[in-house]
Amino acid sequence: MIKKHFHRLPNSLRMGLWVTLLVGLLIGLSAWIQVQREQRTDLDEMDRRASVIAHQTVYAVQTALRLPDKEAVVALGSTLEGYRRLMGLAVYRADGQRVATGKAVSEFADTLQKVVDQTLQSSKDTIMAERAADTPIHVLASLIRTPEGQPEGVLVVVQDLLHLEQRATTRLYQMGFWLGFIVLLLLILVVAGVWLFYDRPLNRLAEWMGQLQTGDAICAPPLNLPVARLATESDRLAASFRTARLAHQERARAVVRADNVWTRDRLRAHVVDCVRGGRLVVVSNREPYMHELRDGKPHLIVPAGGLVTALDPVLQASGGVWVAHGSGEADRQMVDAQGRLAVPPDDPTYTLRRVWLTREEEQGYYYGFANEGLWPLCHLAHERPIFRADDWKHYMTVNRRFAEAALQEIGSDPAVVLVQDYQLALAPRFLKEARPDLAVGIFWHIPWPNPEAFRICPWASDLLRGMLGADLLGFHLQQHCNNFLDTVDRMVEARLDWDHFTAELQGHASRVRPFPISVESWAERDALSGDALEQRVVELRQRYKLVGQRLAVGVDRIDYTKGLTERFRAVGRFFERNPQYRGQFSFVQLGAPSRTHIPRYRNYISELEALVDEINWRFQTDSWKPIHFLVDHHDGVAVHAFLSMAEIGIVSSLHDGMNLVAKEFVAAKEDLNGVLILSEFAGAARELGDALIINPYDTEQFAAAIQQALAMMPEERRERMARMRRQVEENNIYRWAANFLAELAAVPISAATTQETT
Repeated sequence: MIKKHFHRLPNSLRMGLWVTLLVGLLIGLSAWIQVQREQRTDLDEMDRRASVIAHQTVYAVQTALRLPDKEAVVALGSTLEGYRRLMGLAVYRADGQRVATGKAVSEFADTLQKVVDQTLQSSKDTIMAERAADTPIHVLASLIRTPEGQPEGVLVVVQDLLHLEQRATTRLYQMGFWLGFIVLLLLILVVAGVWLFYDRPLNRLAEWMGQLQTGDAICAPPLNLPVARLATESDRLAASFRTARLAHQERARAVVRADNVWTRDRLRAHVVDCVRGGRLVVVSNREPYMHELRDGKPHLIVPAGGLVTALDPVLQASGGVWVAHGSGEADRQMVDAQGRLAVPPDDPTYTLRRVWLTREEEQGYYYGFANEGLWPLCHLAHERPIFRADDWKHYMTVNRRFAEAALQEIGSDPAVVLVQDYQLALAPRFLKEARPDLAVGIFWHIPWPNPEAFRICPWASDLLRGMLGADLLGFHLQQHCNNFLDTVDRMVEARLDWDHFTAELQGHASRVRPFPISVESWAERDALSGDALEQRVVELRQRYKLVGQRLAVGVDRIDYTKGLTERFRAVGRFFERNPQYRGQFSFVQLGAPSRTHIPRYRNYISELEALVDEINWRFQTDSWKPIHFLVDHHDGVAVHAFLSMAEIGIVSSLHDGMNLVAKEFVAAKEDLNGVLILSEFAGAARELGDALIINPYDTEQFAAAIQQALAMMPEERRERMARMRRQVEENNIYRWAANFLAELAAVPISAATTQETT
């Protein structure tokens, strides 16, 4: 009951009582120890005084002991009487018989006899404090010896201890008074201090947060909060609320707009307004089209990956230039002297400018620093990042080369430059150093980690300064924006404005915004449709012996962040729990080899193939196997066909910025007959809430989700898929590009802006 009522007390009073109790106990303990020490000192003084008196009297006592008792009493006379605090003396013979005592100590005869007997028995002096006849006394029994050392008698010195008891009581009363005064004063100070510096600011913060939820909050949180970080986190919370509220208002307005869906033509007109009469330039490591040798002849390939999927339709819609690394074996054969190529080859709409790198530069910049360092650093997939000084040098050199290539394409004209992803973090600063009048944005396609993780990188501050050269920094999620600004706050001397999500470094302000990336429809990619698509589906089913099978499909680069190991294990566990599906259901994984120059990636492919063989060996029959692991660079037509024929799409990323495969699967389900199983650690899970959201590390939950997808009623499937398709259609790649360009166009660009060389 007391504990219950105690917790109902105000926080300041509870804290004051606890602090006062603790301090009071410490002071009381110190006071008690001090009193005990002083009492010991007083007793030691009594011991010394008794010894002096005995020493001064011993000669007269020795003389008296040689006389008969009556004569001895006469000889001692008044020597045994006391004065002041000395109550008196007593003399005893060696056999314990009393010879004479002072008048004041005669009433303590019994007590003194015990002390004398103890002294004679132990043959040494005895000192003790006793209470006799309700009187506290100090007794010294000093053994008197003959010149030969034999006991001759005992001299007893008795002193009054009453004054010591009175002094100790007085001390205790005084200390008690001051202890009570100090405790009361401390209680008042603590309660007042806690209320003033803790309770009141937190109550004001709580009131402000309540107003924030209703939209009535003041612009900034209360000042003078008890913890400095509360102010930063409150600013961030306010900004997040306002961002969410604005996004909600934007979605609400979008519902009533008749022109809600963005198209390629609409984006083309929008780009003209945003680029201010200049050119749109995309700078990325990955090229949208590459040429490989097959049978000695150049063959066109569209590389797998979300970046190409997202940005190629934007450039096709707007024209412009794409600056990228020419990594294909036959890339040099297909370009002019300046490394330029009109793309797409069958209907050119923009220019691809290829940048050439030496094998050493590619190894250090791309495979080394970018993919053995930054990639695992930013993905929480339990892979240790590797940083080498030589890789960093190549990274700086190549970033500058990309920037120079973009500047060559721009010339002296105005332009809007979109730098893409973690391979080119330094390029924005190089561009702004050369042309402060350019509008430069960078979009970070992978997650941004927390500051504690990012500071592992030895050149973290240089990367941040390079990125802050951009006028606009885009991430997939608000959480990644928060992490980025938090990292800047910890590692760079920049001014942060959490209310407007900007960072100012050396007079240049950079906006930080979330832009969830998306895809275009399959129809706009010139993909197969109708009878042609059905024919391709039939061909693929026959080729891989999938006729009559219910299918689940995954489409990924072979990367340890995509959760392929967890995916295969979940399929194996599904068949353990549901043996009735053997021969009726198969899982197809399209895997594009990636970064095979890195040993970790080569080994990973071997590990996956061994795991697939193990699972297939356990469950397969003569005419069926549970998993088809198709390792190859699959073209868009094949990917579309597999996504169309599958009733389940599986995306099980261990950590992903967005993962556009999830949206591509939704876009492919025109008949609404499909279920998406989606990792909660992929950014797409924030938008596609009608998917079956899973934790890929939880094999049991993952396997249960596959069973749930197969057993889901048709009506529920259609309703879920219809809502997800509406989300993907309305928030397509054109809307993403339009929002990014509109935000970048709104940034005031000053030609006088200066940048410090990285």
